[in-house]
Amino acid sequence: MEKHFDLIAIGGGSGGLAVAEKAAQYGRKVAIIEANKMGGTCVNNGCVPKKVMWYAANLSHAVDDAVDFGIPVNRNVTNWNRLVQGRDAYIRNINQYWDRYVTESGIAHIRGYGRFTGRNSVAVNGKTYTADHIVIATGGKPIVPPIPGAELGITSDGFFQLREQPQSVAVIGGGYIGVELSGVLNALGSSVTLIVKDNFVLQSFDTMISEVLSSEIKRQGIRLETGFQVATLSNSAEGIIVCSTEGKAVGAFECVIWAVGRLPNTQNLNLHAAGINVLPNGVIPVDQYENTNVPGIYAIGDITGKIPLTPVAIAAGRKLADRLFKGKQDSKVDYENVPSVVFSHPPVATVGLTEAQAVQRFGDNVTIYKSRFTPMRYALSPHGPTTAMKLVCAGPREKVVGIHLIGDNADEILQGFAVAVKMGATKEDFDNTIAIHPSSAEELVTMKTPEPGCKKKSEPHEIDGGNEWRQVC
Repeated sequence: MEKHFDLIAIGGGSGGLAVAEKAAQYGRKVAIIEANKMGGTCVNNGCVPKKVMWYAANLSHAVDDAVDFGIPVNRNVTNWNRLVQGRDAYIRNINQYWDRYVTESGIAHIRGYGRFTGRNSVAVNGKTYTADHIVIATGGKPIVPPIPGAELGITSDGFFQLREQPQSVAVIGGGYIGVELSGVLNALGSSVTLIVKDNFVLQSFDTMISEVLSSEIKRQGIRLETGFQVATLSNSAEGIIVCSTEGKAVGAFECVIWAVGRLPNTQNLNLHAAGINVLPNGVIPVDQYENTNVPGIYAIGDITGKIPLTPVAIAAGRKLADRLFKGKQDSKVDYENVPSVVFSHPPVATVGLTEAQAVQRFGDNVTIYKSRFTPMRYALSPHGPTTAMKLVCAGPREKVVGIHLIGDNADEILQGFAVAVKMGATKEDFDNTIAIHPSSAEELVTMKTPEPGCKKKSEPHEIDGGNEWRQVC
C-alpha cells in the first residue's frame, strides 16, 4: 500500500467519505482511515437505522387508526426480532455498497485507528502514512454522565444492539435523540418514561415546537418527567431505579437509555503531536473554510462544533475537496438557514430563526404567522395529533426568516420551502403561490395576519375539515 497520499481522511463516515470521494474523482491519491464499518454513525447507529424504526412506529400508528376507516385489522405484539433482522440486513447492504464504491474509486482503506505523529503524518497499527492534506472527520459519540450507576444505562448505540424489545424503558434526555427513541419504543408497544431536565422537550427549538411536542408526547401515553435532573441509577429486584438530585425516584425499568447529547470523537487522535488546537470539550476549532490552526490539516462534521447534521458534513467534505483540488478558492459551506428534521411523533421540521431569535435580531420588525389544526388524515380518528406551523417574517417586506413545523409529513414538506427561505422569499411570494388542496402544506401559503381586535375562537378548518384555534373576526 502507498504510504504517501494527496489526501487522507481520518474517519469513514459521511464527511470523510464525501471529501475522499471528491478528491478521488479529481484524480488524487486518497486514503480513508476507518476501523469500523463504512458509513459512520449515520449509516450504522444513527439516521438510517433510526428512520427504519420510525417507519415501523408509523405503521403501528396507522394500524391503530385503520379500524376507524372501516379497515378490519388488529395489531398484535411487535415482532421485534423480525424488525431488527430486516433493519440490519438493510444496513449491511449499505455497508457493502460503500466498501465496493471505495475500492472501485481507487481509494485506499486503511483499517484501524489513526493517531497523529506529526503535521503531515498519521500512524495506524504501527505503520506511518503521510499526506499533503489530512482531514479529520471522526464524528461524535454518545455522552454517558459520570454519576453513580451510569453503567446500568445504554446509549443510542446500545439501542441498535437490542435483540429483544424492552417492556419498560426510561429514556433520559429531551433532545432530538430522546424524543425520537421514546416515540419509536412507545409506538411499538413498550411502556416509556421520558426524563427531561428542562420544562419542555426540544428546549432549544421554537417555543411552539417545544410546547406542542411535549403535549403530544403525553397524549400518546408516554410518561413525561420534566424538571428532573438525574443523580443516580441503581438496581432493584424489579429493575433499574432512576433518582433525581432532589430525591425523587422513578422506576423500575427493564432498560434505561442515555440520550443526553454527544461529544466530538477526538480524544484519541494525539492531536498535540501535530500542534492542532482543540477545546476542552473535544471540539476542533476551524475557520469558514474548515482549516484548523495547522496548514494542511482540516476538520469537518460534528467535531467542529458547528451544525451536527449528516448533510452538513457531506457538504463540507465536497466543498473542501473542490477548494483543494479543483481551484475553487472560495468554496465553503453556508451555515445560514440549514434545514433540519426531528423524527419524533409527530415529526418536527425547522429552518432559519426561531421567533425569539428573530426578535433579538430585528426587534419590533418581526411578524409572526401561525396555524394549528388536525390534518385530514385523522378525519375519522378520534385522537389525531396536532399539526402546528409558524412563519417568522422580518422587515417591511416581510422576508421569511424562519419556518417551524410539527405534524404529519413536516419532514417532507420543509425541503422545498427551505429552498424558498435560502433564496430570500417574502410572505408575499408565499401568498402568490397557488395552494395544493387539500394538503397540510398549503397552510404555509394561505396564512393571514389577524386584524387588531380580533378574538380567538374555535372554527372548522377550511382546508381539511379538522378543528383549530385561529384568529378570526
